[in-house]
Amino acid sequence: MIRDAIARGKAPPRYLQVAETLRSAILSGELSPGDQFPTESDLCKAHGISRFTVREALRRLETEGLIARRRGSGTVVRPAAARGGTLHQPLSNVGEILQYAQDTSITFTAEGASRLPRKIAEEIDSPANEKWFRFRGTRLRSGDDLPIAVTDAFVHGRLADVVGSFDLNQSTLFRQIEQFGGVRVGRITQDIQAVSASAEMSVLLQVQRRSACLRILRCYYDVEDRLYEISASYHPGERFAYSMHMESDR
Repeated sequence: MIRDAIARGKAPPRYLQVAETLRSAILSGELSPGDQFPTESDLCKAHGISRFTVREALRRLETEGLIARRRGSGTVVRPAAARGGTLHQPLSNVGEILQYAQDTSITFTAEGASRLPRKIAEEIDSPANEKWFRFRGTRLRSGDDLPIAVTDAFVHGRLADVVGSFDLNQSTLFRQIEQFGGVRVGRITQDIQAVSASAEMSVLLQVQRRSACLRILRCYYDVEDRLYEISASYHPGERFAYSMHMESDR
């Protein structure tokens, strides 16, 4: 499992590594619309991998809207206009969450200790009197001026010693919790909901008030199934698309 491999410090699966290499080539313009995209055979030889691995990497890029695969005509890079400037991001497992963090940048600010916002506490059925450390960050994609997310992160009060060691310029807090506190990710839950931009969020995201946003609420549990981090990320509807794929079990 990807989650277990990353928790043990192992490298991500090869298909994610190859997908990242190709993604970077596309976003940098090295592979652009109209260019001949490498064939599956070429990619197998270049990376020393199987066709199955290549196809899984290409499936990731297709899900993100970066390429189109057409039977009989091969693979092509989709023009930026066809993608509508929207980030099509797979966030289905720990490996992809980490990849998302590497492909974008965020700087957090510490906002002190407090209780969880009432709505979040009710949604996850968390005790209302617990102390949490709150952080806020605005996430950007390289080369873009408009934010693709504003994230409110909450770290449980029992990790006060760990919080003091955070580098707020790093993209993920849960990896720093793992690094400085020895806390291992056991599982992550994720809830996705369409919401309207509040007055505050509309300013931060630079969108109209009450425009469509995608809120992703994640809860991070350790191997003893104790909740230790919560993140609520708000994405402008026109700049972000959540992507995933499912295989048939037949």
